[in-house]
Parts: sequence; C-alpha cells; structure tokens
Amino acid sequence: MPTSEPVKVVAAASRRSKQAWVSWGDHRLSLGGNAPVRIQSMTNTDTADAIGTAIQIKELALAGSELVRITVNTPEAAQAVPAIREQLDRMGISVPLIGDFHYNGHRLLTDFPDCAQSLSKYRINPGNVGKGDKHDRQFALMIEAALRWDKPVRIGVNWGSLDQELLSHLMDQNSQRLHQWDIKQVMYEALITSALDSAHQAVAMGMPSEQVILSCKLSGVQDLISVYRELAQRCDFPLHLGLTEAGMGTKGAVASAAALSILLQEGIGDTIRVSLTPQPGESRTQEVLIATEILQALGLRSFVPSVTACPGCGRTTSTTFQELTLQIERYLRAQMPLWRSQYPGVESMKVAVMGCIVNGPGESKHADIGISLPGTGEAPAAPVFIDGEKRLTLRGDAIAAEFQVIVEDYVKKRYGQNEPSSKS
Repeated sequence: MPTSEPVKVVAAASRRSKQAWVSWGDHRLSLGGNAPVRIQSMTNTDTADAIGTAIQIKELALAGSELVRITVNTPEAAQAVPAIREQLDRMGISVPLIGDFHYNGHRLLTDFPDCAQSLSKYRINPGNVGKGDKHDRQFALMIEAALRWDKPVRIGVNWGSLDQELLSHLMDQNSQRLHQWDIKQVMYEALITSALDSAHQAVAMGMPSEQVILSCKLSGVQDLISVYRELAQRCDFPLHLGLTEAGMGTKGAVASAAALSILLQEGIGDTIRVSLTPQPGESRTQEVLIATEILQALGLRSFVPSVTACPGCGRTTSTTFQELTLQIERYLRAQMPLWRSQYPGVESMKVAVMGCIVNGPGESKHADIGISLPGTGEAPAAPVFIDGEKRLTLRGDAIAAEFQVIVEDYVKKRYGQNEPSSKS
C-alpha cells in the first residue's frame, strides 16, 4: 500500500558559515553565508608573463570562474601582478585575483606593496610559512599585509605540505593515549588543528573573522569528506572545497564530483575548485566547466541552459540526435557570455533533444523547448514542443539548423522581456 505521506523533495542543506567577501576597485563579491557557492580556478601560466596570464584569466572568467588564483612565487611574478590587474580592467574582465603564496610570501607582500594592493585575497599555507620561530613571525607579516590593505585571507592547509612540527607533536600526544588513534585520524586532526590554530592566530592579530576563509584539501574522496565534516562542526568560517590533486580526465572529474557533491548536499562549502590536470592540448577552462556542472546538477546554481538528451539504444541507430545535442550544447555555452546580460534568466532554460518515440515526447513536454527526433523505423518527422505544447513538426535534412533557429527565437521572445529597461 502506498504511504499517506508525500515523498519529500530533496534539497541541499543550508550552509552554516558566516558571510565573507573579496573586493577590488569598485567591485565586491560576497562569499559564504547566503551567497551562492562560488567557483574558483587557477592559472598555470608563468605569472611574470603578464599578457599571457591575463589572457588565460579572461578565458577562465568567461567560462564561469568567479575568482582566479595566480602563483606569486618570485619578485618578477609580484611585479607583474599590477600589470595583470590593469590589463584585465582594460579588457573589461572584472574578476578578483587571489595571490597564491608559499615560502616567501611574507617578503613579497612586504617588498611589493603594489602587488599586495592589486590582489583581492591572499592564500596562505601554514605548512609552508616557515619553521620554528620563523613560522609565527613570517605568518604575522602576511597577516599584517592583509590588514594594511584590507584583504581577506584563505588559510589553506594541504595534505602534501602539512606542518611537520605540528604533526610530530600530535603523534607524540597520541602515543600517550590509553586507546591510540589510527595514524590517519592523527593526520586528519593535524590538518584541522593547523587550519583552526592559524585562523585564531590571525583573528587575535586583529583580522576580522569574516575575512578568514579556511581549506583543508586532500587527494582522497573519503579523506576530504571526513575532514570537512569535522571542520564544519568546529567553526563557522567560510570553507573552500576541492581535492588538492584530483587527477586527469574522467578520473579527476568523477572524483571531484563525488567528493564535492556529498559535502555541498550537506551544506558544507562556500567556494569550490576542481583541480583537474589538463590533458595535452586541453583548455584550462575544463576545470571551470566541470565545477559549473556540479553546482548545476545539484540544483544549487544555474550557469547555462541544460540539455536533456537520451543515451541512445537500438531504437536510435541514427547519429542525428547525437550531432544535434552536441551542436545545441556548444551553441548555448558559446552564447552565454552575451546572453547573461542580454537575456537574464536564460541560464535556467531547459532544452530536450531526444532520439525516439519512447521518452522523446514526454521529456520534450517537460522541457521549455524540446525536439523528439525519429528513431529507427519511425516516421521521418520531428515534433517540437514549446512550453509543454506541440507547436510544429520538422522534416527533411535541415532539422538541426531549423531547430537551432527555433531555440534562438524562443530565447529572444521569452527572456528578452526580462531585459532591464533603459532610461533616457
């Protein structure tokens, strides 16, 4: 017998972090709290090459990256940062830049004030700040720079560059326990303790708690989930999520989706990055596209109209629906940089491209606009559904081109009315 209770609608849990922000020029981007989960990426250019780096940042931003991190590891790289910011401003790319500092960040932020001022946020790795007495002094110099220029910081602890002195201390403590922890549990605790101790140290120096973001990034899916669940229980700082080395291709994409989706569904995480190793010749923007797909699949955000398409079977021996799906997906994504401002709301549009009569008409009716192509042995006709109703039927060899025109017309008619009216 069916239950008398309705099936619950599944939704991600509310996030528990406080509100943070980054700013640059006249711009300000909120992080955490009620803000959307933000997408971050990182360049792999030589930062000293200001033009090349600015070009890649533009590509990442247009793909959907809302924050871009750049390596600042040498005096030459630090000197190039203001030029990168200026070049982006000239290109009309208003994306905040994050400086990624290791080992010598205290010197670079002190010696190159224009660099410190041009960045929107600093990333500090407690494990790579210094050893012994130098650690606190050099960490303090970086926090002082953040305070001087009113910049937030991400305190990012990494599995591969963990503070070894802290780890040794916790190992010694563990050896004194009556019931000793597993070695992996000790390492988890070292990651969390390093992040929280550094955050509290920064706050004690005068850093506003809402300008501190934390991350504890690992390479294993289950490791990441375990650490972030515990970290979220112990603090309300905004959290940056990501496998520190996700890998290449499908492995990296699947691992990132598995780890991030579980945490985001539980309300954990405020910014994300998919640290994908690019395949030879592959664009750096691939990591951004995967991040957008994760958030969109979870229903947390919409970036580009979604295309529902069947996987194909013995009923769909024609490749027409495959080719049309690819064509429409590429077309929609290519149009989004213009459409975001011209047709607000278009990112939530749903398009269906189906390959036979079994699910084709039904899925097309549920989409905003859909087409059901003929399968093997079916009549050579493709009904088009708009807003749940069959409006016309396409036939012949130009179905793909005609359907794209119909999609274009639908976007203009439905979302053009949402354009903000211009006042003279």
